[in-house]
Amino acid sequence: MANGQIQNQIHPEGFAPNLLRNSPLDRTSHKTCNGVNSITCRNRHCPKCQASAARRWLEAREADLLPVEYYHVVFTLPAPISAIAWYNKRVIYGLLFDIAAETLRTIAADPKHLGADIGATLVLHTWGSALTHHPHVHGIVPGGGLSDDGARWIACRRGFFLPVRVLSRLFRRRFLEALTDAHQRGRLQFFGEYTQLADRAAFARRLAPLRASEWFVYAKRPFAGPEAVLAYLSRYTYRVAISNQRLLAFDERGVTFRWKDYREKGRTRYKAMTLDTGEFMRRFLLHVLPAGFHRIRHYGLLSNPVRRANLRKIRTLLGVTPELRPAPHDTVIVDRPTFICRHCGAPMLVIDILPRTVPIRAPP
Repeated sequence: MANGQIQNQIHPEGFAPNLLRNSPLDRTSHKTCNGVNSITCRNRHCPKCQASAARRWLEAREADLLPVEYYHVVFTLPAPISAIAWYNKRVIYGLLFDIAAETLRTIAADPKHLGADIGATLVLHTWGSALTHHPHVHGIVPGGGLSDDGARWIACRRGFFLPVRVLSRLFRRRFLEALTDAHQRGRLQFFGEYTQLADRAAFARRLAPLRASEWFVYAKRPFAGPEAVLAYLSRYTYRVAISNQRLLAFDERGVTFRWKDYREKGRTRYKAMTLDTGEFMRRFLLHVLPAGFHRIRHYGLLSNPVRRANLRKIRTLLGVTPELRPAPHDTVIVDRPTFICRHCGAPMLVIDILPRTVPIRAPP
C-alpha cells in the first residue's frame, strides 16, 4: 500500500495525521542534536523506552500476589466485531473490559460454581504476532474469593477455576446486548464498506450469526505460576504491538521482523515477515489507543479504591505471616542515580557538557 493511500484513508479514533512525525518508530524522536539516544520520548505506545515504568508495574503486581492458585484468562472478540472496533476503539474496547470483568464476577458469584466475590486484573492487547488487528484482554485472577459476608476465603477446586463454556456463553450474550444498546444510542460510527451498518436492521443482521457462533474464552492455571503471566503482560503495559528485539532489518524491501505462527508446532512456528514500510506503519498504528484510554484495569476485590484493604483482609483469613521488615540498623542503602527523569522514573545519563561561553560584553 502506498504512503499516499494510507494518508487518504479515513482517520479512525485515536489516529492523528501528524502522528508519523512524532511516532514511536521515528528514529529521531529518541535522539538529541548530537545523535545520542535520549532516555524517553514519553509516548506510551513507544516500543523503545519506558522499561523502568514497566518494571515498576511488575514489581507492584508481584507484591500484591496472594499465596493461592492463580489463573490466566483471555476473552477474545470475533473477527466481525474486530472489524468495526477499528473505528470505535473507545466504545468497543471499553465494553470488552467491562463485560469480561462482569462475566467473571457473575459466574464466580453463582453458588453453583464458586459462590464468592473475586478480583481480576485485565490488560488489553489489540494485536496478533503479525501486527494484525486482534482485540482481546488477558487477565490474571486469584483462584478464589471472599464470601458474601467477607468472613471467609472460598478457594476454587484445585486446578479448575470456572467453566469456560459457561463464561463464553454469558460473555457472548452480554457483549452483544451492550453492543446493540451502544448502536441504538448512536455511540458507534461506520465508514467505507461498513457505512450501511449505521442502519439498525443491517446492524442486527450482521450480529445475528454471532449469536450462535463460538466465542473464544481461555481460563487455565499457568504452568510457570502467576509471575510468568505478569512478566508476559508487563512487556506490553507501556508499549504496543512489537518490541525492538523482534525487528530484524530495515532496507529497500521494507521492514523485516520475527513473528509466531500459532497454527504450527515446534521450531517451524517462528518465522520472519517482510512488509512494505507503509504497510508496517499502517499495522503498527492500528494499535494506537485513544487519548486517556486505560489499557490496564482492576476489578472486584482488586479495584483500586479497595485493593489494599482487601489484600490485608485476605492475608489475615489465610493466616499469612507478614514479611519481616529489616531493623533500622540493618537497612540496606542503595545508591540511586544522581538524576531521575520526572516523567518515567528512569535514570538520566549525562550525554554532553556544554562549556560556558564568553559573554559578548562585560556586565555593567
